[in-house]
Amino acid sequence: MKFNPLTNEPEVSSLEVGELYIRYKAYAFSIAYRMLGSVVEAEDIVQDCFAELQSKSLDDIRNAKSYIAKLIVNRSLNLLNSARNQRESYVGEWLPEPMSYGEMGNIPEETVQQKEMISYAYLVMLEQLSPIERAVFVLREAFQYEYTEIADWLGKSESNCRQIFSRARRKLPDRLPPMEQSSANYAAKKQLLARFTTAFLNYDVSEMLELLAEQPVFTADGGGRVHTVMRTMRVHKGVLALLTSRRVLTRLREREWVPTYINGEQHLALLENGQLSEVLCLELDSLGERIEGFYLVVNPDKLTSVSR
Repeated sequence: MKFNPLTNEPEVSSLEVGELYIRYKAYAFSIAYRMLGSVVEAEDIVQDCFAELQSKSLDDIRNAKSYIAKLIVNRSLNLLNSARNQRESYVGEWLPEPMSYGEMGNIPEETVQQKEMISYAYLVMLEQLSPIERAVFVLREAFQYEYTEIADWLGKSESNCRQIFSRARRKLPDRLPPMEQSSANYAAKKQLLARFTTAFLNYDVSEMLELLAEQPVFTADGGGRVHTVMRTMRVHKGVLALLTSRRVLTRLREREWVPTYINGEQHLALLENGQLSEVLCLELDSLGERIEGFYLVVNPDKLTSVSR
């Protein structure tokens, strides 16, 4: 196998498409998933990308990794733009599709820390951006590509890409959620999950007050398939009342609550008769002591990756 001395990546002419697929499949998926927030759509994009490579001459491609990233980003952009009307007509709130690699304690630590993972809170944050803002922000912030390369891929000027990144950054909170959960926070997160579960199941207002951040957010996604809270709740008093109400979210208290690795972090899977029925992802504050975000995924179409 020959390597390009400038990029330390294998020369495409020395590889078969099958070898490219093995080497770059996870990398391609990580870009597509960040762009789309959907496991199924990201997998489809990756398959289409490598299928396209099979019909191309690889001799003129100098940097395989860069070329594959370009294909993935542009295919994802096309899909996001074409799906805009579908998402605007979506019933209730739209949350990204979570993905799981196994239950807590049943998975090697290095697996959940791999670079292909991205925290669920980070994915939720990216939903605030337009497709082109998301593309520039993801390529620059998550993958550290230079503006010159991003501009070439997107058919824009370098200065325009810098402006798009600045505009995207202004839309986002000053403190970005971490892209990955630190291994140092595993024990603290596990304890907090246990405290929250106990407080929720017992309608414990005082304990819930201790757990909630100053401005918590609660969002549920049923997709019109399952009845749930339809609008995002952003008021502290409202979120507290929602989580301790004896009339709302009552069926969740009938579930089996299982701490589970979702998007490389510890979150909660809710089981009904042994089958996954909901996923609840929690976003913590900067100290990891209080809960800022509650993201409840109820739509069964978005639970397939966790189920399997």
